[in-house]
Amino acid sequence: MSGPLDGITVLDFTRVLSGPYCTMQLADMGARVIKIEQPGKGDDTRAWGPPFVNGESAYFLSINRNKESLTLDLKSPEAMRVLDPLLARADVLVENFRPGTMQRLGLGPEPLAARFPRLVYCSISGFGQTGPRTNEAGYDAVVQAEGGLMSITGDEAGQPFRLGVAISDIVSGMFAAQGIAFALLARERSGTGQLVDIGMLDATAALLTYQAGIYFATGRTPGRLGNRHPTIVPYETFEACDGDFVIAVGNDEQWRRFCAAVDLDELASDARFATNRARVANYAALRPLLGERLRTVARGDWVARLRSAGVPCGSVRDVAEVLQDPHLEARGMIQALEHPVAGTMRVTGVPIKLSDTPGSVRTPPPTLGQHTTAILSNDAGLEAAEIDRLREAGVV
Repeated sequence: MSGPLDGITVLDFTRVLSGPYCTMQLADMGARVIKIEQPGKGDDTRAWGPPFVNGESAYFLSINRNKESLTLDLKSPEAMRVLDPLLARADVLVENFRPGTMQRLGLGPEPLAARFPRLVYCSISGFGQTGPRTNEAGYDAVVQAEGGLMSITGDEAGQPFRLGVAISDIVSGMFAAQGIAFALLARERSGTGQLVDIGMLDATAALLTYQAGIYFATGRTPGRLGNRHPTIVPYETFEACDGDFVIAVGNDEQWRRFCAAVDLDELASDARFATNRARVANYAALRPLLGERLRTVARGDWVARLRSAGVPCGSVRDVAEVLQDPHLEARGMIQALEHPVAGTMRVTGVPIKLSDTPGSVRTPPPTLGQHTTAILSNDAGLEAAEIDRLREAGVV
């Protein structure tokens, strides 16, 4: 079955994480993605490691499946000779250079819109294409800090922490893919493309959701609470006698079931804890009572008991445990591919499940310039001798 973006061609000028994560989503959904890389070097992440698998970066392999690789020196005067026929065929262009870079290369959104009016042009940058900080470079750790995430992540009495994944990069890539899909839908109605402007700081600020709501409602700046939830109790990590697990009691009925399951029925009828509002107000009194009881039983026993009672909970699992989960395997979230250099490799699958036009993991991440000759011949219409000349001149 074809994916929903089958027939869509994407020119991918991105590197590192936010852009490649965006274009991987488009590729998973059936788009043809032509990744344009610097000759002899390629995407920066090709050199990021260890670990490497037979010289191929595990980082690069994780976010570049289902793509083709074309090497092209964008600074060469002859680059446009290659790009013009590709742009004429393309539906989408994605780039994540610092604002102004594509304009200097002659590839800015305004001149391309004049020549290729159906092109959807997506720019991902640290601070967006407008505003007083537009020229600043965007790095995930900096944006997590500047976007407020670090201020609410970590122990209450400890230092702020960034998340264990590059969440500002990833969410920017997700919003970019969403914006591109919206722009393609709009093009079906209007016949013309448009600019999709994604700023990492914007994307990160959008994640604040209820934390922003707390500030807007009270004027109080939310702080770090460790694994606590600011408005729900109990909703956090607890210690069993052999490991950590999470309890997420989302309403008062679940609270009563929880108390019965852990043999603390007296807490369910205690006026200090009977409602979520009361539990939040009396957290300091409640937390030690729960902690003392929960430390007496093994984690697996608690999880089984609470799940049986209909109380949301789960073990704090490491990455290896997650990636060996039979449920994820059954959902197609662990996929195997044969890479020409790395050999058999595994990647995470497609999380968006469409019943009629599903996405898929089809081809391994490309080696640098793997598809250059085929693209120049089939898409750019160049003869073999011309391709050889461009290669010898370092243009491709």
